[in-house]
Amino acid sequence: MRASQNSQASSGIHEMHHQSVQKIDPYYLSHLHILENNVSPDASSQGNSVNFSSFKDQFFTLESFPATADLSACNSPSAVSGLSSRSPFSPQGSQSCSSDQPHSFDNTCGSPQSGCSVTDDDNELKYKLKELEISLLGPESDILDSCYCSFRGGAHQDASVARWNWNQVAEMIPGLNLRDTLIHCAQAIHDSDLNVATLFMDVLGKMVSVSGDPAQRLGAYLLEGLRARLERSGSAIYKALKCEEPTSSELMSYMSVLFQICPYFKFAYTSANAIIWEAMVNEPIIHIIDFQIAQGSQYIPLIHDLANRPGGPPVLLRITGVDDSQSSHARGGGLQIVGQKLAQLAQSKGIPFQFHAAAMSGCEVERSNLRIRPGEALAVNFPYVLHHMPDESVSTQNHRDRLLRLVKSLSPKVVTIVEQESNTNTSPFLIRFLETLDYYTAMFESIDVARSRDDKQRIRAEQHCVARDIVNMVACEGFERIERHELLGKWRMRMKMAGFTSYPLSSSVSGAVKNLLRDFNGNYRLQEVDGSLYLGWKNRAMATSSAWR
Repeated sequence: MRASQNSQASSGIHEMHHQSVQKIDPYYLSHLHILENNVSPDASSQGNSVNFSSFKDQFFTLESFPATADLSACNSPSAVSGLSSRSPFSPQGSQSCSSDQPHSFDNTCGSPQSGCSVTDDDNELKYKLKELEISLLGPESDILDSCYCSFRGGAHQDASVARWNWNQVAEMIPGLNLRDTLIHCAQAIHDSDLNVATLFMDVLGKMVSVSGDPAQRLGAYLLEGLRARLERSGSAIYKALKCEEPTSSELMSYMSVLFQICPYFKFAYTSANAIIWEAMVNEPIIHIIDFQIAQGSQYIPLIHDLANRPGGPPVLLRITGVDDSQSSHARGGGLQIVGQKLAQLAQSKGIPFQFHAAAMSGCEVERSNLRIRPGEALAVNFPYVLHHMPDESVSTQNHRDRLLRLVKSLSPKVVTIVEQESNTNTSPFLIRFLETLDYYTAMFESIDVARSRDDKQRIRAEQHCVARDIVNMVACEGFERIERHELLGKWRMRMKMAGFTSYPLSSSVSGAVKNLLRDFNGNYRLQEVDGSLYLGWKNRAMATSSAWR
């Protein structure tokens, strides 16, 4: 029975990706030989397919960049919006960057590595970028001027190897839809063709809108990521913009909107709580370590359940909350706010309670920070946080695997992991861009069905809680790219290498999530494969929940 289900799942997901690939220019397919399988070059990361047919510097997101743009009203959805450090799948937030080292670009203002002669095309590009600068910073700015003194364009580029020419582009543009234009723009950046990329960006600026349909809204943030990647002056431009970040209360309200209108947060909280409750049902002393405790909201229903469990509440409940300083802005204060809230609830339910604040990034955590005691039953929770840990492809320290080995050394009774089912960790730029486009198309569609198109709260929530991740994945490389997702298959490999084995889920865990999904659109899907839960939107897998011991 299980083998049959897996076979059907594999067929369904293969068909889904085949349909996606058919929409892409054949030229791209030579670069995307692994796209159909939705995996990175290390094919071993591929997990079980799922069939849902039955799933530092401040960035700003711009709706468009016409030369006459009025960017004075920062609170307008059609103007510049500050991107906060919070998002549905990034409680820690993304460390923003300008572009680090764009593919095949040197350090001279993002110019291609070619000859140094200045051509008419170069002068035209200079004029367009100067218009952009003036629209953002005003006529007095000279940020870009120093860049153009040594601008190097395509004067000596061999026409026989160039991917683009102006005639091709001019003939192509009228027939392109938004998706194709985004892909062509990313391809031009991949090919280091600055002139063509800038032309496509001009076209995209007229096609996207943060208040449009899901494709237009996503397109606005993808375009901003492409700009940030391409323009070496991007960091200076974003630093100079003076739009206010949302206050703590505003940011909390935006996060609350997403919490209510889509189930991604609740999927993580509900599935992990059900797993932890079952593992701890007979334990007198319980210690939970949460590596991204955020507001601590996940543990409010769990404390209620522990208070009412058969045999009575635990003798002692300890919670250790790991959280870095960035999260304090959303809370309006440090981790003591979380501890006080949970302590008051536990006291009202007759549960002895202790809270330990580990105010640091997961990369910094050592055993001594966790205050493990003998005789306690330990549960460890990783809610949408492991993908922020740099792995072996970023640093020899490999904090991703180091942290898993550290947790294994604590001998936990159960470990819960919830992650986005996306593959952006080691993928090269163009493949990563296509994966981001595909994944967030589904996410924006799922958000769109819950609120009207002109709902300002939803617009603000997307701008402040989702867009920053998108820009980080598109624009950044190396240490500056924080958003590094992996498929469940790769997480399985990492967990097994760290010494863990799968913790089978009972029917009550999937039952709890199914009850949750009754409150949401019918296009959300839930499926269990090999002891893990997949949450999907239509035919796209969006998140997974798994347990280990």
